[in-house]
Amino acid sequence: MARPVYIVDGARTPFLKAQGGPGPFTPVDLAVQCGRPLLARQPFEPSAFDQVILGCVNVIADEMNPARVAALRLGMGERMVAFTVQINCGSGMQSLDTAYRTIEAGKADLILAGGAEALSYAPLVFPQSGVRWFAKFATAKAPLAKLAAFLKIRPSYFNPIIGLERGLTDPVTDLNMGQTAEVIAHLMGVTREQADTYAVESHRRLALAQEQGFLKGEVETAFARDGKFYDHDNGVRPDSSMEKLAKLKPAFERPWGQVTPGNSSQITDGACWTILASEDAVNKHGLKPKAVIVDSAWAGLDPAIMGFGPVLSSTELLKRHNLKLQDIETWEINEAFASQLLACLAAWKDDKFCREVLGLDGAAGQLDQAKLNVDGGAISLGHPVGTSGNRIVLHLVNAMKRLGTKRGIATECIGGGLGGAMLIETV
Repeated sequence: MARPVYIVDGARTPFLKAQGGPGPFTPVDLAVQCGRPLLARQPFEPSAFDQVILGCVNVIADEMNPARVAALRLGMGERMVAFTVQINCGSGMQSLDTAYRTIEAGKADLILAGGAEALSYAPLVFPQSGVRWFAKFATAKAPLAKLAAFLKIRPSYFNPIIGLERGLTDPVTDLNMGQTAEVIAHLMGVTREQADTYAVESHRRLALAQEQGFLKGEVETAFARDGKFYDHDNGVRPDSSMEKLAKLKPAFERPWGQVTPGNSSQITDGACWTILASEDAVNKHGLKPKAVIVDSAWAGLDPAIMGFGPVLSSTELLKRHNLKLQDIETWEINEAFASQLLACLAAWKDDKFCREVLGLDGAAGQLDQAKLNVDGGAISLGHPVGTSGNRIVLHLVNAMKRLGTKRGIATECIGGGLGGAMLIETV
């Protein structure tokens, strides 16, 4: 029989807004910054874990398999098995899902699962024409051949492309993620005003959560090598307003697009860890579980409308457990773009979409936004791609404990035409 799998603790770094160059922390630096205090407060040694699994999309050259590098730097021992997973925006949730299924099957009892991403370290990539020129020049042997190859050099060969820009563009549809948000916003009739209204509320909620101390115990201070410290998500704009957002131009589809820098997730650096344990581990170490993972689901769809991923994956969970949309008391839907998230809510209210796409008898209904992203989301705190899926699960658990709710879903759209969701119950 499948064993219950518990979420017992977790921590993350502040999410730090990229400032136009490499930030103070690499992905592994970030993982270590929040990993040390998390492991230090546990009643067992770091070496007691069976595995370490880390989601990371933009792995830097100096940190191949960042899960293993982080595990060693965290003092978890040379015998610790550690591996990195990558499923774009779902990487942090994939680490949790892999850990969950492994413990559920009885193959492990205690796993550290996380996500780490430093988007400010995204590489500059030379054009392929430049790469081919350099290859010919480097392989030329005779002096005259070397000279001939050199004379074919062109200035355009040294015009770098920001790797992040290409990474956020789907290679099948050739649409970037912002353009896919525009597509589904158009399909579901989401307006610019609605998107901006949602963005303002996201900033208001995060600012309130910081002011009220709702993130205490979840966000750990990160200390840089130069002595600076970072103790809060620094992308939040408490003074955000409809008037200010209205002045921003569309980022991808001018002049009529809905998606702007103000109603999109921010480019940030950040890491998050979550500890998963079996009942045997809970009893052995005297742990106090916060929640149990009930189930998880993944869905695939046309990459051009990847933003509907949360609707497909979450609805699959609801079907499996004979639940309705209204039965979920607390939701975390990753705020990739305000228009994308609002299109998902509109899809659940659309009778035709629910019948033809979701296989329901009719419209699923309206998701109460008072239950959704109660402390803000990626629009106000950022979306470090490999981390976000882990953060939304951890924060969902913490928010449910604070609010006294029993059942919640964390879900996200995933570049490439995927969606992921986890059904959580507090204990």
